[in-house]
Amino acid sequence: MAKINIVLYEPEIPQNTGNIARLCACCGADLYLIGKLGFSLSSKYTKRAGLDYWDSVNIVKLESMDKLYEKFPNGNFYYLTTKTDKLYTDIEFKEGDFIVFGPETRGLPDKYVKSENARTIPMKDGQRSLNLSNSVAIVAYEAIRQIGL
Repeated sequence: MAKINIVLYEPEIPQNTGNIARLCACCGADLYLIGKLGFSLSSKYTKRAGLDYWDSVNIVKLESMDKLYEKFPNGNFYYLTTKTDKLYTDIEFKEGDFIVFGPETRGLPDKYVKSENARTIPMKDGQRSLNLSNSVAIVAYEAIRQIGL
């Protein structure tokens, strides 16, 4: 298992997913794509964003979060959202943790963002959200800072 696991729940924008795949290759994270994707993995935009890093990342496509939970019943999951005041910097990351991000236009469903493990990246008041690939990079590298590469 990877030191950290990045989970994209129903991602919508191919360039973000390609960029995140490249980030996962560079930091040794596994990438889990959950549910219906808003694009094809063979899209030229997805491929171009990931450049030649595709062979260096372990990508797992699953139908639902339930399938991921079944695969990792003892997994530790953190859910990133703008709908909580608890900061991602308060997490004490451990090897094998799962960091879950929602779709770009709507975020994660309430059942995840109301979880005890929901966390946020601070932003200036009045701003809606950060770009998904930027958010993944911010949180992934905090995990790496804590547990090592």
